[in-house]
Parts: sequence; C-alpha cells; structure tokens
Amino acid sequence: MFIDIHAHTTIYPREMRPLADKGIGNPEELVQMYDEVGISKGVILSATQPEPRACVQSNEDILQCAALYPDRLIPFCCIDPRLSINSPDTDLAFVINHYKDKGCKGIGEITANLHFDDPRCWNLFHHAEACRMPLTFHVATREGGIYGFIDELGLPRLEKTLQNFPDLVFLAHSQPFWSHISADVNDENWGGYPDGPVVAGGRIPELLKRYPSLHGDLSAGSGYNAVSRDPDFGYAFLTEFQDQLLFGTDCYQLEQMDNLLIYLKDFLEDGLTKGKLSQEVFDKVTHKNAERVLGL
Repeated sequence: MFIDIHAHTTIYPREMRPLADKGIGNPEELVQMYDEVGISKGVILSATQPEPRACVQSNEDILQCAALYPDRLIPFCCIDPRLSINSPDTDLAFVINHYKDKGCKGIGEITANLHFDDPRCWNLFHHAEACRMPLTFHVATREGGIYGFIDELGLPRLEKTLQNFPDLVFLAHSQPFWSHISADVNDENWGGYPDGPVVAGGRIPELLKRYPSLHGDLSAGSGYNAVSRDPDFGYAFLTEFQDQLLFGTDCYQLEQMDNLLIYLKDFLEDGLTKGKLSQEVFDKVTHKNAERVLGL
C-alpha cells in the first residue's frame, strides 16, 4: 500500500485556467495515475499563496476534488501567514478549525516567501500546533524571485522554529531542505539537486535525530534525489529514520506518469526486493507513517 503525502490537482477544466496553471491535472487524471502504478491514496495540497503561480487556488477547490474521490484523495488546507490583516496577532485557529471540520487533515503546502522566524509564520505555527494539524512547507534560499520559507545555508531558522514548536508535526520538502542530507552542501548547490556520495554529518540527519516532530516529505525530485544519489546511504537513512519519513510524489499531471510518479516507488520496492529495506521499514515509509500523522 502506498499513500502519497504530496500531490496537486484542481477541479477546473484546462480552458478555464490561467496560462500558468494549465499543466495541473484534474482529480480524475490523478486517480487514473494512481490506479496505473498502484498508489492507494494521495494528499492533495492547495496553493493559496501568490508566490508560485499567476493565479491562487482556493481550499474549496481542494475540498471539491476530495469529495469526488473520498476514499482516494485526502484534502489539506493552505493557510497563508499573511491572511486577513497581515498581522502576527491574527486568530488563524478559527480558519484552521473551519477547514479541519470540513475534513482537511493538515495544512500546506506553505510557500509564502517569508523567513521561517517571521512573527506571522510563528503565529501560523502556534495555531497549527494548537489545532493538532501537521504542516507541509517549502524552503527558499532567498527573498524574492522564488517561493517558500526563507532560511540560510545550514537551516538555522528552521531549527529555531523546531525548538519553539515541539508538538507541531512539520512535513519538510524542497531542494534547499533535502540538499542538507550531505555535510558537503554549499552555497552553490543547496538550492538544487547535488549528486554523488553523501558525506556523513549532514544537517538533515542531525535535525531528525534532535527533533522528533520533524518529518521528511520524500516527494519530488528533491526527496527522491536525497535517498537515491547514494543508494547504500539512502537505504540506511530510510531505516534509521523509519518513523519520520513519508513517501510522496509531488505529481500533478499525466506527463509525470513514467518519471516522477514512479521513481521513488521503484526505489523503495527495489530496496525491499533486494533486502536493503525490511518489510517493517517499507510499510512505515509507504503508508503507516502517513496513517499515523494524518490520523487515518
């Protein structure tokens, strides 16, 4: 069984969307993709922030998508830290609980281009923690011209955030996060897909050991690259942090059927077949951790 912790879709026909969003597929297409490769369920993330695209997506769009396939699609709500009056004092719990009552199992994907420790972000984290809702985030390397929470090399702002919100389940995602799996990450490559053997002592293993609330969203090329660039290290990493890692794809269109949709799935299945992963580890990463985190 596989549960995809990170996917995107929309109810709108392609001809009704802005040009920048026409690549996102409909829920029918996403479920078709899942059926083709054997993925049981998927978390669908809304995009309510303006940074990643020309047109924002509503949480209601995601809820309608999930309603079409209630046994297959799991909705998250996306709460912008700047919501309402752009203040660190905004009562975001009211909004979070509204969508939680409608069936949303978490918050994200948060892509606002604000520093991790911006008071508005910490306000969101405070209310997410109080509402017991896991939160998926994207990391950015700089301010402007990019999307995601801003940090520096070494992820010091993320660590400060983890220290202050120990009971909030963070689902970490993106190239600037996963590049830190290796100790030799640097200013030139931490926003991309470093290759080659992983050097021991990376920040990601350190943070996962230190903060059990931190979970790794293994979706997209970034998550797959992190565990597959050095396969022996990758399988050992999956085993060591078996309770904090979750399978994902970050898929949203049929064109990803023979690449992003299956790369990580094939890697995990190959590891199980060759004895690099135990059945227990495989089950946790592919679905049991997601069931626990989402309360399924």
